[in-house]
Amino acid sequence: MPPTTTANVVTQENKVLELKNQKIKKNNTKPATAGTNHAQDIDFANTLHGKEIKTSLWRNLLSKNSEVYAAASSTYFSMWKDAKQDSKQDADHRAFNYSKLVNSYYNLATDFFEYGWGKSFHFCRFYPGEEFYCAIKRHEHFLALKTGIEPHMKVLDIGCGVGGPARAISHLTGAHITGLNNNAYQVEKAKRYAIEEDLIDRLDFIKGDFMQIPFSDNTFDRAYAIEATCHAPTFEGVYAEIYRILKPGGKFGCYEWCMTDKYDSTDLKHKEISHGIAIGNSLPEVHTIEESLAALRNVGFEIELHVDLANQGDRVHWYYPLEGDLRQCQTIRDILTTLCMTTVGRFTTTNICRVLETIGLAPKGTVQTQKILEIAGDSVVTGGREGIFTPMFFFLAMFLSPHAKNT
Repeated sequence: MPPTTTANVVTQENKVLELKNQKIKKNNTKPATAGTNHAQDIDFANTLHGKEIKTSLWRNLLSKNSEVYAAASSTYFSMWKDAKQDSKQDADHRAFNYSKLVNSYYNLATDFFEYGWGKSFHFCRFYPGEEFYCAIKRHEHFLALKTGIEPHMKVLDIGCGVGGPARAISHLTGAHITGLNNNAYQVEKAKRYAIEEDLIDRLDFIKGDFMQIPFSDNTFDRAYAIEATCHAPTFEGVYAEIYRILKPGGKFGCYEWCMTDKYDSTDLKHKEISHGIAIGNSLPEVHTIEESLAALRNVGFEIELHVDLANQGDRVHWYYPLEGDLRQCQTIRDILTTLCMTTVGRFTTTNICRVLETIGLAPKGTVQTQKILEIAGDSVVTGGREGIFTPMFFFLAMFLSPHAKNT
């Protein structure tokens, strides 16, 4: 092998970057939709939620603009049919309008998520005796360590929610993290929480579409997504954008929502479970693990690692908080988290929402949102029990430079 010189490395890097761009153009399968009107989204969010960030579910519900909330609710639920009637054409329609679908959903659901789950909107594994929020944070730390995030790096969090994982990972690693989110309401919440945790110098949050990431090629050292890219109309479209913004040698770590190889699309029960997961979580449809891996390879990633962390034989199931079974709680504090998922907890929350909606204090559509989140939870639990669904298919993918290959 001839000696590697600086000139050779630069030439090799340029060739690889050219090949990278060719692959992106070939594989980036975005739907033919116009770019998101971010200014309009921000105005809509401010009108719906108000400009002040409030601290509780009930204060948030009481302050909503009823007419705008009803419009968001109508927009979201108009895109869905019963599982038996929902067709591939309907799924394609949702994929085409993915931005409207997901934005409407999170305008409705964000406050309920924080109320019932906390500020990190994702699942995790549980060890015996491990408290809920400790497990959530460990799940985030696992991704950060596997992805190799270090203090000097520029990192992109794709679909950052209200910034829970970004804050945990920045505290752990010292890295500078940019959170990308297409929902204006969540972006403003993330900014406030970053200030509260003295992370304003290490965290940025911007409104943007992950199918059209607003950064130049080769900008970030690392990227990660936690249960977020499942909202994309196609895996290839969003993975190609992530591939584009990574530097040579950059890595992408992800927890993906997928149907497993046990899923049978011709089985009516399986289809109903998949549909319940999709409608309750604003996924155009739920794709398979094989589709995720194929999309990564098609856009040019080299897959270093992939594993379904939901299928590791854990004694404490990842979905136990949604079951509402207080006997499975690991600590006293977990009882408070799980209590709202019990039959009594659900009944109480739904009927408080119903009363508030009936007397006009909460906007029309509040109860419908609460009920669809219950469908989501039930479908996720059933999918987990059946082994046909995972919310934590973990993979680590890398764009290797020629120099890295030669060393």
